[in-house]
Amino acid sequence: MKSILLREIKSFFGSPIGYLVIAVFLLLNGLFLWVFEGDYNILNSGFADLSPFFTIAPWILIFLIPAVTMRSFSDEKKQGTIELLMTKPLSVWQIVNGKFLGAFLLIVIAIIPTFIYVYVISTLGMPEGNIDMGSTMGSYFGLLFLIAGYTAVGVFTSTLSENQIVAFILSVFLCFVLYFGFDGIATFVKSMEDVIASLGMNYHFKSMSRGVIDSRNVIYFVSLTILFLSMTVYKLKSLKS
Repeated sequence: MKSILLREIKSFFGSPIGYLVIAVFLLLNGLFLWVFEGDYNILNSGFADLSPFFTIAPWILIFLIPAVTMRSFSDEKKQGTIELLMTKPLSVWQIVNGKFLGAFLLIVIAIIPTFIYVYVISTLGMPEGNIDMGSTMGSYFGLLFLIAGYTAVGVFTSTLSENQIVAFILSVFLCFVLYFGFDGIATFVKSMEDVIASLGMNYHFKSMSRGVIDSRNVIYFVSLTILFLSMTVYKLKSLKS
């Protein structure tokens, strides 16, 4: 698994992909949070918190993570190297986990520079340091689980087609449905609104953003990630047989 992980990291940073992903994520967040006028501008909000960032980030990642993961297995299938990959002395689970962790770590690296936002807002607060660190750290923790879920979905969809654009579109669609779709459905079924909404990522991410790490939220994201990784393994085994 380590060899697959290192190969993925090297491929990301041996080409413009890794640097482009990090730059695009930071640029888009920076523009919305500090430059563009609107509801997400922190300087105009009057509150010393990062809630605008944690509102925007999941939507940016819905497109950014599929752009990273779309080549995971679709490129291997297109180049005809998927058979060679399967002959390595690694289990299918190790191969999938290596691909998953490679993409996951790239996105985490893109998230790390945003910690400077915490320092800046803490400095701008009145009095200085007036920032709710509990909810901020809870939101970052939730964002890690959200990234894991998106990445697992993206890795799975990359096994469905050798066309990277098709894999990208399928991943964006599935991530959108899992993040926002259940909230939309819940509004039409008032009698089961909370139950249906709890099936979506947004419900659990918002819960973590309050600063309270509930085991139910952790179990939800871990289960969702394992589910899509298991589906990826099943799909690859069906190709192998």
